[in-house]
Amino acid sequence: MVLDEVMLNSRRIKRRTLLHWMAASLTGAILPARAEGKSIRVGVPTATQLTSGRDCIDSVRLAIDEINARGGVLDRALEMVSIDESGSAEAAISAIRKLTTEDKVDVIIGGHSSAATLAQLPYIAQARTIYISVAGASPAITQRVAKEYDKYRYVFRASPLNAAHQAQALADFISGYVIGEVGAQRLAFVGENAKWVQELVPILTRAAAAGGADVRMAEIFDSQTKDFGAVLAKVRDSGAQFLVLIVSQAASDMLVEQWYDAKMPFALGGIDVKSMDADFYRSVNGKSISQITGNLAVPAPITPKTLSYWDTFARRTGRPAPSYTGPGAYDAVYVYAEAVRRAQSTEADAVLKELERTDYLGVTGRIRFDENHDVRAGQGLVSFPFVQWQDKGERVIVWPRELRNGRGILPPWFKR
Repeated sequence: MVLDEVMLNSRRIKRRTLLHWMAASLTGAILPARAEGKSIRVGVPTATQLTSGRDCIDSVRLAIDEINARGGVLDRALEMVSIDESGSAEAAISAIRKLTTEDKVDVIIGGHSSAATLAQLPYIAQARTIYISVAGASPAITQRVAKEYDKYRYVFRASPLNAAHQAQALADFISGYVIGEVGAQRLAFVGENAKWVQELVPILTRAAAAGGADVRMAEIFDSQTKDFGAVLAKVRDSGAQFLVLIVSQAASDMLVEQWYDAKMPFALGGIDVKSMDADFYRSVNGKSISQITGNLAVPAPITPKTLSYWDTFARRTGRPAPSYTGPGAYDAVYVYAEAVRRAQSTEADAVLKELERTDYLGVTGRIRFDENHDVRAGQGLVSFPFVQWQDKGERVIVWPRELRNGRGILPPWFKR
């Protein structure tokens, strides 16, 4: 009787194990038997209804599934807890409070905007939970770390490059490509009314002028603007040959369509978050042809890991490419997991010491953090490629030279 009961229990255990394996296989998250300890919880606050939020969540999930398939970390599986933080500063703060007090996550990886993250910082510090930003570009997000280390030491940024680094990369693009190769010296700077843009434009205009540019105008417009006729006319009347556009939330799709339809006599480039999306060319009916934007999410061999991530993301999601938050979110999970492995602990202070020592070759480049816990920029580290929309929606890196994989073009109505 005892033997029969033991055999029955054994069959039940085997059956549960098989069902668990089958269920995990269907979701793409196969957990090896040895990842049996309490899970390591990864909180992902983001704008869940936006492309950037969706791709952040899917990239975190992809990295977690890969790590779990190899046995997890410290014999523990990683588990994702996502939450919507968009809508208001209050919603962003509530998201952090829920993740840290109710869900009791071990790390937070995500973000939606610089404004939301800045509102959350005091609550992140109070919770003493590691936070790795992968969306906001404002330098202010990490500047407090060096100034008030004891309070803000848990804050890191893995992506994107902060606005100052982006300004330097954009200034290099302007002097090296726009002026040096296209031959356009007369520039106009136009950006949306957002904190990171307000911080970037003054830096950029000074750097561009020092690099030989003739800056004809610099203007900030309301981010709710839909009709850009007056703005585009002002750029045209200034005599600018190249419009440097700097936007993240604004209706840049409408601006691009209006620029194309009016056959404006200036080329278009800069930093346009919507234009970073893989379906942007299609969504504006090909009218973004020749537009250039800085873009970390581009299918090019930036590192040996870039194309592999790209292909896996497309296969897993059924979408051709991630938005700008995807690669950074994917890298951030691995950076955190490696720090936990080195620390042999998930205790926040032990992990952050290892995060400070990070030297990780990821999808976006070699990730190292500076004294502000901000990702370092430059050749050999994380760079900021400038990518141009070309015929049939092909994307080509035109700058920097070491990453270039095609020749640049001018708007189709231009005569060289």
